[in-house]
Amino acid sequence: MSRPRLIAQTREIESVEDLLAHTSPERPLAWLRRGDGIVAAGDRMRVVIRVPGDSPAAGAEARAATLARAWRELTTDAEIDDPVQLPGTGLVAFGASTFDEQSASDSILIVPATVIGRRDGRTWITSIRAADDEADAGLDDPVPYGPHWAGRVGPGAQTPQSYQDRVRDALDEIAAGALSKVVLARDLAGTVPADADLRRLVRALATGYPDTWTFAVDGLIGASPETLVTVHERTVTARVLAGTTGRGADADGDTAASAALAASTKDLDEHQYAVQSVLASLRPHARALAASEQPFLLKLPNLFHLATDVEGELSDSASALDLAGALHPTAAVAGTPTADAVAAIRRLEPFDRGRYAGPVGWVDAAGNGEWAIALRCAQFADAADDSGARRVTAYAGAGIVAGSDPESELLETRVKFRPLVDALA
Repeated sequence: MSRPRLIAQTREIESVEDLLAHTSPERPLAWLRRGDGIVAAGDRMRVVIRVPGDSPAAGAEARAATLARAWRELTTDAEIDDPVQLPGTGLVAFGASTFDEQSASDSILIVPATVIGRRDGRTWITSIRAADDEADAGLDDPVPYGPHWAGRVGPGAQTPQSYQDRVRDALDEIAAGALSKVVLARDLAGTVPADADLRRLVRALATGYPDTWTFAVDGLIGASPETLVTVHERTVTARVLAGTTGRGADADGDTAASAALAASTKDLDEHQYAVQSVLASLRPHARALAASEQPFLLKLPNLFHLATDVEGELSDSASALDLAGALHPTAAVAGTPTADAVAAIRRLEPFDRGRYAGPVGWVDAAGNGEWAIALRCAQFADAADDSGARRVTAYAGAGIVAGSDPESELLETRVKFRPLVDALA
């Protein structure tokens, strides 16, 4: 398939107070953290690289690898004028890929006509066009927010009772030696008004959970605490999260909850599976990899995670998108051994995860980028259904290892649903 030769021009501009006011109300495209990030502005042009879920070639090449190859082809002869030189400037694409290679959902990269970004107190605009198109006129006026709205979700294909039953099935497989760990998810399904301004949801998540990666890509909206991989000037970083407990009701409750998590053999074992999975995947592409011997406690507004940061130096020409594909799926969202865990997920979960727990983020022409695991998220339908509402499905999961308790794992999913359910309401 022939793709256009692209021209990207980045220029520093005066501060933009609200980045989200410049992206689409119905289909926002955004990547935000701690008040900084990038959004796509306007819909004059979009170059979309799509790997269809029903493609006959699906499975012949990993989806992330297919996207990465297509991105390299697109950027090979691109003309880039970028004096700003910050992460997120120049020619960039937003992307989201499915958890499972056999998913019926699409994996996608989107190159918008205009990107507005902010980082470290500096703001910029990038105009992207095909070589035979006229230059862009500049920044459009912000789009006023639509009225407040509320969405409702309830039990989906995996009910609370069936979820606990599936956890017991997984524990039987673990006891039989088929697996060491498997991450099982459940879903909530519901609707939002057909004309809902989804930027309000993105803003609520970004405000309530500023230390997460808040994202909106092709109807997938969420706030993930887990960095899959970042690449900037050949420095590679990743953050591993595995092992979770809810926050206490007060300071004493927090102290007790965090101490119990830090001492939990079950959670520490689960965490080590995830760390080793990441290190093994990065070693072929990075040198001088370093990870702390003991995890630290990551405190979020509603829970604690065991966390380990990994850092190294890129040793080959892999892009952030290549590394996202190499790392996915980690033990933190699939299990151990990975292939066996994914097969168990297909057997035990009564739904297609789609892009839930898959890679989501952005990549630039030089291979830099930021990718998270799509957690604490929901997928919104493209358009309203026959009832006049827009369907939404949210997901949350928990890692099952020997010693897991089905009721406790169900409670963990409830805690993980809270950010999105509260924001929807």
